[in-house]
Amino acid sequence: MSEWRISGFSLGLSRAAHRKTWWKRYLSDDFKNAGIPRNIIRAIRIMIIEQKNYPNLMPVAVVTHFDALLGESQTPADIFAMLDTKFESPIGKDENTKTLVRDVLRQTGYKPTGRGKPASEYLVKAVSQGRLGTINVCVDILNIVSLHSGFPISVVDLDLVDEPLSIQPAAAETRFIFNASGQEIKLDGLVCLFDRQGPCANGVKDSQRTKTSDTTTRTLTIVWGVQALAEQVNATVSWYAELLRKVGARVEPASISVT
Repeated sequence: MSEWRISGFSLGLSRAAHRKTWWKRYLSDDFKNAGIPRNIIRAIRIMIIEQKNYPNLMPVAVVTHFDALLGESQTPADIFAMLDTKFESPIGKDENTKTLVRDVLRQTGYKPTGRGKPASEYLVKAVSQGRLGTINVCVDILNIVSLHSGFPISVVDLDLVDEPLSIQPAAAETRFIFNASGQEIKLDGLVCLFDRQGPCANGVKDSQRTKTSDTTTRTLTIVWGVQALAEQVNATVSWYAELLRKVGARVEPASISVT
């Protein structure tokens, strides 16, 4: 579901965005750079995602517009160099992040262990072993921020999702294909992003059906944060937006409405 909101980005934002004004610092520059006077910008289309009440979860959603097809862009070397466990990021990562993320994911019966562990944990191992190369500028930046924040982060191609969107736990015997080889993941009890066709992303795996590709120009990102680490969630989203803007992308907030 999408709707028009008046007076810029001050309405309809997630609790995370209300506590910090990262979007005011980064998004206002996008409009200025486009030559659009602020007094003319009065109506902004905000994507609304309905979230079923899910204790302790603090997801934040971001829409990104890229000037070129992802397949035509490369991740700058200085940014890709941040995909290193030794890099000192601006995020103050709490030592309990891993435990808190797992605790949130297991609240409705999912077991975030083994091959079903959060994607952020997989990143630490893959990067430490030198098994993770560049994918595209969108996913590379996502991986960098997820690695250093400890939060799993999902991204979907907005032209492949079928609105309306919602966030809720998957029912029993729910599965989706998560890679080009056709492998499936069982989602029972795992909180996921859903579109009209079913689940398409979560903090463990994203669906192959809505993954980014060389032709992607618009994405929706979900940072699967936890309420106990609200400041860390805000720092994560702020740095994510900053890195995206460094590669020329335009960033907009999406509103998550808890029901």
